[in-house]
Order: sequence, then structure tokens, then C-alpha cells
Amino acid sequence: MPLDDGHIEIEVCLGSSCFARGNSENLSIINKYVQSHGLDASVHLTGRLCQDECKQGPNLTIGGECHHNVTTERLRELLQQLSSPLGEEHGTSEFHQDPEA
Repeated sequence: MPLDDGHIEIEVCLGSSCFARGNSENLSIINKYVQSHGLDASVHLTGRLCQDECKQGPNLTIGGECHHNVTTERLRELLQQLSSPLGEEHGTSEFHQDPEA
């Protein structure tokens, strides 16, 4: 779900449990992915304090949809889904995954 200004918001839980369970690495992956795929102008990345769903972590929200137990593999899948509509909007429907992202 885009924000009013057309951006897609990604919110990463920065609570100690989620951060230790993988959001530290997920945050790095998101940053690299957004930059390497030219999505800087379309994605608004923010951190959130603990949302009291620690047992399901690491947690993050993309476009208003909460995702739990987000492994790096699952994160890459979510980012691919995210970039498809954004890529079409920017005239770049072809998508290439960076193996290090």
C-alpha cells in the first residue's frame, strides 16, 4: 500500500529481540537492495520501536502489511514483490536480483 505521496513504506522493528533475531541483517539487505535497484525515490525506510510481537520476530511492515519471522530468504521474496509494481511505474519492468542484496 503506497503512502499518500506514492512511496512504499518499509518499517523495520528495531526492538532488541527482533534486531538480534535478524533485523540487523535485514536492515542492511533492504538498504543495499533499494539502492542497487534504483528504488530510493519510491521507498521510505523507517525503524520502529518494539511492537510487542517479539516471539514472532524478526518483524517488519511493508506497505502497511505486517510480516513475522522474516528470514533473509523471505525478505528477498518480499522485496522482489515490492519492486515489480515499482519497476513498472519507473519504466523498468525487468528485474535483476543482486545475489549479495
